[in-house]
Amino acid sequence: MRRRLRESLKVALNARDKVAVAALRSALSAIDNAEAVDRSHAPAPSGGTIGDVRLGVGAGEVARRKLSTQDVIAVIRAEVLDRTRAAAEYERLGRSDEAGRLRAEATTLLSIFETALTEP
Repeated sequence: MRRRLRESLKVALNARDKVAVAALRSALSAIDNAEAVDRSHAPAPSGGTIGDVRLGVGAGEVARRKLSTQDVIAVIRAEVLDRTRAAAEYERLGRSDEAGRLRAEATTLLSIFETALTEP
């Protein structure tokens, strides 16, 4: 799924499709954020701490979380849902231009999502 998003991002960049680029970058960032390490699983610092920052050898050496395909799908679904809800709110506030942009972003993510699900 991530590979498909990155390939689509390259195509969107070459086509100068600002809406698709924004949607794809946001989705990839959301996936990256979902892979962030839970700080409670970080190794004990060997050099102490300053505030919340761990110091010493190996302080930053924690593997990122591995997301399953279902986890990635859930992140993309959440991105689509967020855009759809925000578009409805913008429409309610009379900002149809913003609502249209968000709906276009949601459509872009949905099309990639549906394509990825049908691929072997």
